[in-house]
This record gives sequence, structure tokens and C-alpha cells, in this order.
Amino acid sequence: MHLSQFAAASLIASASLPQVSSFALSRSNFISQISLLSFAAQSSNASGTECNASSTDKEATPPLSQMYDTQYPGTAVQRLKGVHERVKVIAADGTLNGPWEEARRRILWAGGLRDLPDAAPGAGYTGHSFNDWNHVDLTTMNDEIADNQNDGSVKGIAVGNRLGNGIRVASLPELGSGGSWSTCAMGCNQDPPNDVAHIQFRSRIAFKLVWVPNKQYDTFVLVDDDGKLLAKGKPSDGPDALPHLRERMMNFKIMEGSKYASAAEQIAKEA
Repeated sequence: MHLSQFAAASLIASASLPQVSSFALSRSNFISQISLLSFAAQSSNASGTECNASSTDKEATPPLSQMYDTQYPGTAVQRLKGVHERVKVIAADGTLNGPWEEARRRILWAGGLRDLPDAAPGAGYTGHSFNDWNHVDLTTMNDEIADNQNDGSVKGIAVGNRLGNGIRVASLPELGSGGSWSTCAMGCNQDPPNDVAHIQFRSRIAFKLVWVPNKQYDTFVLVDDDGKLLAKGKPSDGPDALPHLRERMMNFKIMEGSKYASAAEQIAKEA
């Protein structure tokens, strides 16, 4: 029943009561009934919906389950999803098979990071991102988590490891709230992962770059937090333009035996 119909019925029923002072409608109650009827009619005409229908735009505000990661609550979930959408773009447009530096810049863009090769370390510098064996985890973390420090739980990483200011400077705002950073992958071969993303920031990774253990280590993959293949590339300017061979070999070494190595291992077998 429309609210207008309910109000009209109430008004008619009230009007038919015996005119006894203890039961008669008071003037204020009568006015209230008229006001309710008027409001209901206006609402019904404006919305054209049943009175128990919601006018809230459910798509504008995702449900909590899509905004919060219960296992890794530091994850900027919507930002992570935006990163995955951008990875789809670079997986399809061919740039990952172009010159290495161009490919690396596109990886930064997909991850929501600026290319800042001239910034000072700690002030947004991203020249090292995906350019060595270790800084290959693209992590999206909530704003309040960005200033988290390593309390010593992440082995091999400096105690403190203050990254907050650099995250704020380098993160592209258009991917949404939170920040992005290329965190250290060391420790990711443990189960659960004992790396900077999962321990210091309590966040999942959006993707990880892993070099494929073929003869020249000249192909890379991007895999998600479950080790699922998202994209792969083989830069056109050859091994000499890539991070040094020992960096690429060490990169795979720290993944070996974990879910993050599976896609790279499969590609190496097929080569």
C-alpha cells in the first residue's frame, strides 16, 4: 500500500468515529493527519515507488564487505580494485613488451604511483621501484596505516622503515583514498607472508613483479596476492636494459617455493 493510501484510510476511519469528546479528533491531531496525507501524496508523486522501497543509490556506496578486508584491515580495498583495473589496461596495450623504462613507468601508473626518479629517498623517490630484486610489491594501504613502522617483525628490514611521507608524495589521488607503495618482498615465501605489506602495513598486495627463471631472466609476470597471473611482459630492449641479472635472479629466488612463484615457473617450463 502507498503511504498516501494508508494516510487516507486513517483519515477516513478517524472522521467516522462518534463525536464524543473523549474520542473526537482534537484539532491538532486532525491537522497532523492532513499534513501526513499531503506529505504522502507529494512523496508518492515524486518517487512513484512503494513506500517500503529504498531511494538510496546502492552503487554509490559499496557494501562494507567490499570496502574492508577482515584478514588484512590495512588494505585500501577500493584502491586495490582500481589498480587491478589499470593492470588490465597495461596487460592488453602492449607496453609491457616495449622498452623496459617505458614498461616500468606503466607499471608505476597502474599501481597508482608517480614516476619520481629525481626525488630524494623518503620524499617520494620511485626510481628503485621494480628496478631491483626486492622493491617489487605494489601495496595499497589505508591513509591511517601509511605511517606504520617496522617494529622488528619483518626480518631483514630496518627497524622503523618510515615510509609515510614518501607514500603521500608519490601516490596518485585518482585511484581513491589510501596510498600506494612498492614495498619490499623479502619474506613473501613464508606462509602466511612475512613481508612489509602483510606485516608492517597489514595489507594485501595488489600485485607483485616476478622475473621468470628462463635462461636470460628476460620476462616478468605480475601476480596478485593469491599468486594469480595478472599480466606478463618481455621488454623489447633486451636483457642489458633490464635490472642487473643478479637482481632478477635474486628476485625469483625469494619467491621460490611460494604461491607467488607458480606463474613464473609455469612460463619458464613452457618456454
